[in-house]
Amino acid sequence: MTIIQGGGGNRNAKNLPVKDGKRGWSNGLFSCGDDVGLCLLAWCLPCLAYGQIRSRYKHLSSHGTPHPTGGDMCSGDCCVHAITAACGIACLLQCQSRGEVRGRYNIEGGGCGDCCTTLCCTPCDLVQESQELELEEKSFGGAVGVKH
Repeated sequence: MTIIQGGGGNRNAKNLPVKDGKRGWSNGLFSCGDDVGLCLLAWCLPCLAYGQIRSRYKHLSSHGTPHPTGGDMCSGDCCVHAITAACGIACLLQCQSRGEVRGRYNIEGGGCGDCCTTLCCTPCDLVQESQELELEEKSFGGAVGVKH
């Protein structure tokens, strides 16, 4: 297991090939894996999935450790996502979030691709981001309390 100095766990847990300092996503865009709960949450209540992802991301970024409870679903981020979803522009929030996750893990891509992904497949984007965070969280060795 590789721990990166400055906080955080293994940011390339699947040891994917790195080219020019960047790598691909650890899981495909349409890869729910065996986490059906996460997929259902992302499809049925994307604001809750988004809130939890933001909570986990912020905790990893600020504390260098996984969120102790698996992330807060009902939060300001969740409310903002719900409001922007009602206006049809939640993809803009998700585009920013996807870019931040991509940056944390040195994943190849750019803003245009992020926007297209979040606009065309909101739930799949949420699942992919969550899975990326979970890989780092699991690299700490303890049980991750992610609840869906």
